Amino acid sequence: MKIIIQRCKDAQVTVNHKVVGEIGTGLMLLVGIGQGDTAADAVYLADKTAGLRIFEDAEGKMNDSVLDVGGAILSVSQFTLYGDCRKGRRPNFMGAAKPEEAEKLYDFFNSQLRAKGLEVETGIFGAMMDVTLTNWGPVTLILDSDRS
Repeated sequence: MKIIIQRCKDAQVTVNHKVVGEIGTGLMLLVGIGQGDTAADAVYLADKTAGLRIFEDAEGKMNDSVLDVGGAILSVSQFTLYGDCRKGRRPNFMGAAKPEEAEKLYDFFNSQLRAKGLEVETGIFGAMMDVTLTNWGPVTLILDSDRS
């Protein structure tokens, strides 16, 4: 699994001009599921995401997590994170999990975040979505469940 995390002041996702997910302060996640990803990967990345200390404490140091600041999460599925652009000019998406498998693992990942007490808003899996956010910092990080 791969996740692009952006610390945000606000974020929203729309489908067909209708807002389907929206948060204030928190984390905007673009979540990609790859072939061979497992529930263990989802648990690992949910723990890492919830505990990631990228919010400033009272002294201005990045010591607080999204849980510490009472923030929310906007999680949007994005298979294009597995686009391989090494050959030619058109990305190859063979590394992305099949949609049926990816949706189950994506839903499980979001349930793991909710189990930690986080408010989690989402887009609609597989839909064409418009995502807007105010990246705070900016702070953008990449997480990958490949721990090798």
